[in-house]
Amino acid sequence: MTLNSWSKEIEEELILLIKDWLRQMGKTQSELCQSLGLPSTRMPALIDFLKKDFFSGGVPQVAHRLCEIESLWRDQKGESPNEIVQLNSSSQLDLLDEICEDLSKINFKK
Repeated sequence: MTLNSWSKEIEEELILLIKDWLRQMGKTQSELCQSLGLPSTRMPALIDFLKKDFFSGGVPQVAHRLCEIESLWRDQKGESPNEIVQLNSSSQLDLLDEICEDLSKINFKK
């Protein structure tokens, strides 16, 4: 099994990650879907969208997409460029650390 193989476990971990991330950002699932330009705000539409990113670049591509959205939200709040860089660097590392930790719990050799 390759690292870009989708599984129910990956989907469940991604859902948990997204919910936790949105809570930390003070945003809603609806706001995330709107920022991604999705026609629906339901979780299946969001997962289908992120699954395409996963297949094109694995977990790093999904993390990159979420970091782009986080940067967009921070820009909309009117933070200075220096604050954005510092926050994004820290947030991206935290997000990647959390993804790696979650993925380390998944047995890809099933």
